[in-house]
Amino acid sequence: MTAAPEILRTDELGDELVRGWRKLIADDPEGSWFAGPDWVLAWWRTLGAGQRGEIAVWRGADGEVEAVVPLARARARVHHRVPFGVPVVTLLGAGPGAADHCGPAVRPHRRDEVAAWLARRARRHTLWLPALDLAHRDLLPPGARPVTRTACPRLDLTVGPDRLGSRDFRAANRRAHRRLAAAGVTFEWLPPATAAPAVLDELLRLHRLRRQAAAGGVSSFDAGRLPLHRALLSGAVSDCGPAFQLARHEGELIGVLYGFRWADRFAYYQIGWDQRWAAESLGTALIDAAVRTCAADGVRIFDFLRGDEPYKYRFGAQDRTDTGWLLPRGPGGALLGLKYRLLRAG
Repeated sequence: MTAAPEILRTDELGDELVRGWRKLIADDPEGSWFAGPDWVLAWWRTLGAGQRGEIAVWRGADGEVEAVVPLARARARVHHRVPFGVPVVTLLGAGPGAADHCGPAVRPHRRDEVAAWLARRARRHTLWLPALDLAHRDLLPPGARPVTRTACPRLDLTVGPDRLGSRDFRAANRRAHRRLAAAGVTFEWLPPATAAPAVLDELLRLHRLRRQAAAGGVSSFDAGRLPLHRALLSGAVSDCGPAFQLARHEGELIGVLYGFRWADRFAYYQIGWDQRWAAESLGTALIDAAVRTCAADGVRIFDFLRGDEPYKYRFGAQDRTDTGWLLPRGPGGALLGLKYRLLRAG
């Protein structure tokens, strides 16, 4: 008989557990920043404050962390006009904040055990697992069904940055860099644990200006999200955490690309840049500079995260799909199931 996991109901975890959880994510070739302790705990303390969370931890005979499953009791909205939500068990760290590739962190030899535990956990409660990475399908309880799918394009940097995208696209990027350099624009990379909080404020300002200039002008990345990202910044360590690609002109910050660097991966999360430089392709040049910096630093995967915007595919990105899985229980679960059936039909 296998031992039950340790269940923790606090966001104040010991340093040893945090390091072990980070190592699980780093050692997994498909491990995600959003499934690790930095994102999950910072999210719980900020955007998820007040949620009833629990973190299940499995350890080996030597005390090494071998699996971590962060869950939360939450309410899923059936419709934005309905004032109440359906009680669900979901992934801690998912929801507001735009986490992708969510899921547990599990050593291969623990997967069957974790799957059995999750099935028992979902016997009486609706299970809602949004943005679940495809690598975790084997952990799903019987009866869970896919109800949402999201394209998350990514680049394989092992082929080399000079082989990404079409020849014409690469040539256009080189011309853009030459024009920007001639105009006095410089680029700078800030690795994890080196950025000041003011960089986030500048990112938000530039992002807001960019969105206002675009059609619609609406973005969920606003001042309400800053507490989460300031917490991520303060918790960064030298090789793991928020990183930034900057563009400056005569000392003025005119572009900021923001993402998360860990192990041999980088997740590109947000961007903002001065629209006065649109004709010089500053936005594309910022991404290109980040791609090249990451490749030179040994990054294997440059992940564009959710969204099928055409510019991602011009860089040569290939889709990886996140899926939302629902295991309905009771009338509330049936309502959620109906919601997603209607969304697919529409």
